[in-house]
Amino acid sequence: MSATEANGENRAAREPSFGFWRRSYAMLVKEFIQLRRDRVSFGMIIMLPIMQLTLFGYAINTTPRNLPTAVLLQEDSDLARSILKALENTSYFRFTREVHDVAEFDDLLKSGKVLFGVEIPRGFERAVRRGDRPALLVAADATDPIAAGSALGALGMVVQTALEHDLFAGDPPSMPFEIRAHARYNPAASSRLNIVPGLVGTILTMTMLIFTALSVTREIERGTMESLLSMPIKPVEIMFGKIIPYVLVGFVQATLIIGIGVLVFGVPILGNVLLLALLSTLFITTNLSIGYTFSTIVQNQLQAMQLSMMFFLPSILLSGFMFPFAGMPVWAQYIGEGLPLTHYVRIVRAIMLKGAGLENLQYDTIALIALMLLAMTIAVTRFRRTLD
Repeated sequence: MSATEANGENRAAREPSFGFWRRSYAMLVKEFIQLRRDRVSFGMIIMLPIMQLTLFGYAINTTPRNLPTAVLLQEDSDLARSILKALENTSYFRFTREVHDVAEFDDLLKSGKVLFGVEIPRGFERAVRRGDRPALLVAADATDPIAAGSALGALGMVVQTALEHDLFAGDPPSMPFEIRAHARYNPAASSRLNIVPGLVGTILTMTMLIFTALSVTREIERGTMESLLSMPIKPVEIMFGKIIPYVLVGFVQATLIIGIGVLVFGVPILGNVLLLALLSTLFITTNLSIGYTFSTIVQNQLQAMQLSMMFFLPSILLSGFMFPFAGMPVWAQYIGEGLPLTHYVRIVRAIMLKGAGLENLQYDTIALIALMLLAMTIAVTRFRRTLD
């Protein structure tokens, strides 16, 4: 036996039996102190379960009601008003717009400002009284089959409710008018037409946030930030230098995902491909700017990943990708409007499935630009010119 081994055995024999527990307790205290100092990790431990419980318990609704509806009322009669009231009484329809021509009717559906449109033709009540069985048109934006399905299924009760006080004392001898429900943009209620376009934005959000959220913290941890700070370069120039390469990466990702969606899953692109490319680039840049902002807030790569996940969770749940946006409470919709994914999901579905143009997507385009500029401003303002 060597002298070193002998000395080791002698020290082990002299150590008290409770040494193991003392050292373990010291490590335990050290980890709690470190956790207390790591505010981002501590915030994740507290906020993540609260956020999940709140969103799933209050914001998520798989049977949405009070969905925005437009009406093209070509005659103002007692029967027409009874029909509209009966539709509202189903609790699925909430009339928010009254239009005056078919073009405006179609534009509201295409832009996503309403999910349903009801058209009552001229001479409708007279035709009912003559027994001609006129048709009432209900057009639905079926790009989200969950939101449209329940509401369309409730139309059957409208006929009886609308006629109770207008034409017949009891049950009518036959249906005096019919309701023609037209599910636009996704008449077969195919889930892949709803999911695949939304996946484009979801995947880009996750990857772009992580890429840039790690950018500045990686420089600090590797020690290369000192070299950058010693150069005559401005914070905005560093930001653009880090963001632009990932814009190209994100564009390649978007092209790949959309290509697979079209070739493998049969998702159409009815709108302008160039417009889709430009707005996708805007969305990518917005997410990169937010990720870069995160990298200027946190102190290490672990915190950057945690903060990205905290942003990603509400983006998935409140954007309208997984659950109908119109069915959420108002406070959840306000939060969703502040998330880039909400606007991009509307954009990509509208261009691919509806053939929408820029005139239909002005609000969501302006919202993405505003979010991008806000994130860039915060990032440049917070960029540390020193390492302390």
